[in-house]
Amino acid sequence: MTSGHEEAAGDGPATGPGAGVVDGSDSESGSEPGGAAADDLTAALAASQGRVAALTEDLQRLQAEYVNYKRRVDRDRDLVKQNATFSVLSALLPILDDLDRAREHGELEGGFKAIADSLERVVAAQGLVKFGRPGDEFDPRFHEALMHAHSADVTRTTCQHIISAGYSIGDRVVRPAKVTVVDPEPGTAAEAGSGAEAAPATNPDDNPGGGSHDSPDDAPGDSAD
Repeated sequence: MTSGHEEAAGDGPATGPGAGVVDGSDSESGSEPGGAAADDLTAALAASQGRVAALTEDLQRLQAEYVNYKRRVDRDRDLVKQNATFSVLSALLPILDDLDRAREHGELEGGFKAIADSLERVVAAQGLVKFGRPGDEFDPRFHEALMHAHSADVTRTTCQHIISAGYSIGDRVVRPAKVTVVDPEPGTAAEAGSGAEAAPATNPDDNPGGGSHDSPDDAPGDSAD
C-alpha cells in the first residue's frame, strides 16, 4: 500500500510552490530576448540600406564629374591642336602665295613644280582649304575688297580679280581672299523701267483726243487762196 501511494504521488502534477515560479520565468525569457533581436536586425538593415543609397549617390556624382572632366580635357586638347596647326599653316601662306604667282607666270616647272605640289598636298592634308575665284559672289566674311568698279554685265557684287587667295581650316578663316570687285551699274534697272513707262505718253497715236496735231500748213487762214 505504501509503495502504490508513493507511485501515484510521483505520477501526479507537481504541487510545490517552486514549480510555478520556474515555468513563469521560462516563458518570459523566451519572448523578450527574441523581440529585441528582431528590432536590432531591422535597425541594422535600414542603416545598411541608407549607407548603400548614400554610396550609390556619391558614385553617380563622381562618375558625372569624370565624364565632364574627360569632355573638357578632350575639348582643350583639340583646341591646342587646332591653334598649333593654325599657327604653322599661317606662317606658310606667303610661300603659297609665291607659288601661285610663279604658276601664273609659267615659272613653276621641273623639280620646283614637284616640290610645290608636295607642299600643297601636305597643307591640304592638314585641313587647309583654298578659296577665291573670279566670278564668285562677294562675301565680306571671306573676301577683302581692295578696289570697286561698276559693270553692266553683273547683277550682284562679284569678285573680278583675285589678288591673293583665301584660306580656311574647317569653319575658321585663316585669311580672307584679297579681291577686286565689280558692282552693278547704279540705277540701270530703274532707268530701264522708267523709260518703258514714259514711251506710251510720247506716242502721238495715244492722244486722248483720238486725233493728230494740226501741222502749220493746215492752220486756218492759210488756205484762203
